[in-house]
Amino acid sequence: MVPSAATTTPATTESRTHDASRTPGPHTTRHTVTVWAPPRTVFGLLADVANWPHVFGPTVHSEMLQDDGRDQLLRLWAFAGGQVRTWTSRRELDPAAGRIVFRQTVPAAPVAAMGGEWLVEAHADGGSRVTLLHDFRAVDDDPAAVTLIGEAVERNSRAELAALKGVAEQGEQRAELVFTFRDCEHVHGAAEDVFSFLDRADLWPERLPHVARLALTEDEPGVQHLDMDTRSSADGSLHNTTSVRICRPEELTIVYKQLRVPAALAGHTGRWVIEQDSADSARLAVTSWHTVTLDPEGVRQALGPAATLAEARALVRKSLGANSSATLRYAKEYAESRPS
Repeated sequence: MVPSAATTTPATTESRTHDASRTPGPHTTRHTVTVWAPPRTVFGLLADVANWPHVFGPTVHSEMLQDDGRDQLLRLWAFAGGQVRTWTSRRELDPAAGRIVFRQTVPAAPVAAMGGEWLVEAHADGGSRVTLLHDFRAVDDDPAAVTLIGEAVERNSRAELAALKGVAEQGEQRAELVFTFRDCEHVHGAAEDVFSFLDRADLWPERLPHVARLALTEDEPGVQHLDMDTRSSADGSLHNTTSVRICRPEELTIVYKQLRVPAALAGHTGRWVIEQDSADSARLAVTSWHTVTLDPEGVRQALGPAATLAEARALVRKSLGANSSATLRYAKEYAESRPS
């Protein structure tokens, strides 16, 4: 019998790494987990890279560059060793075998090479057995770098398998937990000015009434870490969130992932998009997108044992929408007041 989601065992993994003092590599690891969900469901989650930021904690943002159904070229931004790193990978998908082979084409130092595969097999007792393999080399085979990479692979592999297990075992309920919405403002101004307003989050406490405090740091240009206190529109109370943002001026987009979320949420990602309005080329359409994952237990703790997911969705939509709409209005005022 397949255990229910309430009685599933935690993710268990095994790993093996070559000793850097005895061999220059490649170094290999192996992690496994049993997931009480059909292999087709599990494989679908692994194949759908666009949703990885909503499934895997370390993944901040993903972009599909090429995809013909079997061969994919993608770019990922994810935490590794405490920092956000980006790389490009090529993947080969074999749904019939439940296998996805991946290889980084543009690694981020200190990684010299990184690859591996996902393998999803039917479990003898029902559900799926998932294996995640990695092989890697460090730049110049530096032993310290090998240790650093190995530790990052270990943390991320365990986190990813645990997250994959949790999401897959939610089954049909996941459709009630994840939802996306947007707010939009039309602007008669320069796209660069709108982007500047959104990019300079360090100035938001001076520019936005609902932002009480904000500390901004950057790992590198365009990768921002925000620690922010916002005021509730309902009672004026302060709420703290932390997030990481990928700012891309060349594409006039900012994507972000919250790392510390309110109790009722399991996850929150979003993006700001600036583009020409398709209905009126003389103005811009500036859109704030949110994708939210509810935490059922957190909803009950925050809103009471009788609270429904529908009520939680409505409250989250109202709260997040109020702040993003306010930011859009102030960005509009800023851009339209700038010299043309």
